[in-house]
Amino acid sequence: MINCIVIDDEPLARECITNYIGQVDFMNCIGTGISALDIPRLLGENTVDLLFLDVQMPLMNGLEYLKSNPKPPMTILTTAFPNYAIEGFDLNVLDYLLKPVSFNRFFTAATKAKQQIGLLEKQYTQVGRAEERSCFFIKCDGKYERIYHDEILFVQAMQNYVIIQTLQRKYVSLLFLKNVQEKLNPTAFLRVHKSYIVAVDKIDGVAQHEIQIRSHTIPLSRNYKKEVLPKILGNNLWDGK
Repeated sequence: MINCIVIDDEPLARECITNYIGQVDFMNCIGTGISALDIPRLLGENTVDLLFLDVQMPLMNGLEYLKSNPKPPMTILTTAFPNYAIEGFDLNVLDYLLKPVSFNRFFTAATKAKQQIGLLEKQYTQVGRAEERSCFFIKCDGKYERIYHDEILFVQAMQNYVIIQTLQRKYVSLLFLKNVQEKLNPTAFLRVHKSYIVAVDKIDGVAQHEIQIRSHTIPLSRNYKKEVLPKILGNNLWDGK
């Protein structure tokens, strides 16, 4: 449900928009005002998704309000004057309704608002999921790169450097493998060779002396094999016994 407020000093125009909102099943009018000065109070009392805002009003007009608020709610302007359109869109309004507003034109704007809010909610969800994923930063090629733990395939030591191979690309950083191992979850990552740490859930196959992860062949050291093989296979080995 899209929570709306309607700000207009003309009673008939205000009533027209509130009546239209009542005809749309995904919209709800939670407040009205006769001046832009009413907006802060309404925003403080409710969660507002969409503002229907008249332009010409006493004391402070709609455009002046938008200029004064760096983060206004999503806004649809309503006015009898088309010459405000360019300035309105410069202020990032969603739509511009010319009075008298027909229901068809109103519904087009309402649908646009619904689509825009849906996109924003999707973006917020994706950002939230990204924030929930554990990650770390390393210095690579002169800048700090974010790496998510669940994207790591393996880590390889190369003298004083390590190569961190992820699903997308590889990163080279001035680190020691021992220091990297200390930062990784020991149940999710295993040392399988003096020069390699692998992500357990990314292993595709295990042979006598090697591990396959996608197109990468990782050596499996005899010194580590006895310890790590049970951890890799767990209870998932079907051997006929």
